[in-house]
Amino acid sequence: MENTNTTLSHSRMFTKNQKWVIASTSSGFALENMDVLFLSFAMSSMISQLHLSGGAAGLIGSITNLGMLFGGVLFGLVGDRFGRVKTFSYTIFIFAFATAAMAFANNITLIYALRFLAGIGAGGEYGVGISLIAESFHKNQIGKMTSVAAIGGQIGAILAAIAAAFIIPNLGWHALFLLGLVPVVLTYFVRRHLTETQEFVEAKKTEKESTTSAVFKYMFSSPKLAYQSFALMIMTTVQIAGYFGLMNWLPIIVQKQLGLNVSGSSLWMIATIIGMSLGMMTFGTILDFFGPRRAFGIFLVASAAMVFTITLAHNTVTLLIIGAIVGFFSNGMFGGYGAVISRLYPTEIRSTANNVIVNIGRAVGGFSSVVIGILMDHYSLTVVMAFLSALYVISFITMITLPGLKKMRTTNATE
Repeated sequence: MENTNTTLSHSRMFTKNQKWVIASTSSGFALENMDVLFLSFAMSSMISQLHLSGGAAGLIGSITNLGMLFGGVLFGLVGDRFGRVKTFSYTIFIFAFATAAMAFANNITLIYALRFLAGIGAGGEYGVGISLIAESFHKNQIGKMTSVAAIGGQIGAILAAIAAAFIIPNLGWHALFLLGLVPVVLTYFVRRHLTETQEFVEAKKTEKESTTSAVFKYMFSSPKLAYQSFALMIMTTVQIAGYFGLMNWLPIIVQKQLGLNVSGSSLWMIATIIGMSLGMMTFGTILDFFGPRRAFGIFLVASAAMVFTITLAHNTVTLLIIGAIVGFFSNGMFGGYGAVISRLYPTEIRSTANNVIVNIGRAVGGFSSVVIGILMDHYSLTVVMAFLSALYVISFITMITLPGLKKMRTTNATE
């Protein structure tokens, strides 16, 4: 009875610290995504002005992803060793100043260096922010709260699109990156209003081994734990591959294969982001009430099926509707990974586990755009969609083999 009352109390109100945690992490993810997407909107201008080859330009994104992987491992360990709040603010500083410095970059070598540095900060922020959420809210709220934070990232995408539309035509692409300094303001509020969670403080008091030893112990020390970690990496790789594949190529696929003229790219982005945001909230609610196996099962199967509806787009209106539906299922799952990883791994390595698993997914899954481009050159639209569908089926099969997810549902039911 006491546990039930505690759950009800948690569901009815949030403490002041909880509000600051979700506001800070959502804002952080929004500003991070905004800074990362500045590159996408500025790319054509950069290629033209700096006379970049396609290969050199494409390498910028890959280097950013590698920076995210490096930063994820580094700041995951720092966050688990020295605390979430300080580390969270440090990562914001790094990607903010590295992004702003792009305003003064006029050669490809400096661009590579700054994007790698920005990736370090952006990759490090994720796991630390997710750990703050996981340790600040009741276990039956984590799915919804991590989804709220993920929606912050989508808001950042909209802000980046709006800023690029106004700034690049009038002031040039260099000026756009100066907005990278905006996140610095967030660090003031983070350091002023957030404190380390009681769960983290208690874990540090009883700590008996180094953070690196704990990471190996809880992630790779047995075949069962190693399989769990690698299986989650496969799932996050599919998540990122589907996202980049659809977002980068879907409008082009429709124009090329179906003969449609999609002039309102901003409408396409807004419709898709709305679909993604609704999907995230729905997924988080299902995860908290019914467990991750049902939540991921529904969304992965639906994603595998819904990618084929792209062939049904015969005009701009149907394309926008289908884009929203596909976004709902394919990216609605994103916030759930942080919730699941935070439940499967202990406090001592929570930020490292989140960062390693998700950023490996980013580094590997980001190459899906290249694979889809090759498929488009040699095969039909049906083959391209079948490739994406097969990825979601692989993720579904991987998911149902994870015993930890099944136990999580039992835990939810008894808390």
